[in-house]
Amino acid sequence: MQIKCPWCGDRAHTEFSFGGDAERSAPAAQAGPDAWHDYIYLRTNPKGRHWEYWHHVGGCRRWLKVLRDTATHEVIATELAGEGSEARS
Repeated sequence: MQIKCPWCGDRAHTEFSFGGDAERSAPAAQAGPDAWHDYIYLRTNPKGRHWEYWHHVGGCRRWLKVLRDTATHEVIATELAGEGSEARS
């Protein structure tokens, strides 16, 4: 699987470390323990296109958001984490 880093170009996925689901958000600070338990321990296993965080540990060391098809491992788009919805492919 190849991931296109906006800074370094196409790289093997082995240069990256998976950082988790980029579509989740933490509960509010005043949320109860049940909400925090669910956020920390419960995960979905989506099939199809899904945004994920990846860290380019073997390159520029930046965090990326990667739109990847979890069924085929096709990388559809990448963007720097925190850049909004301006996907770079």
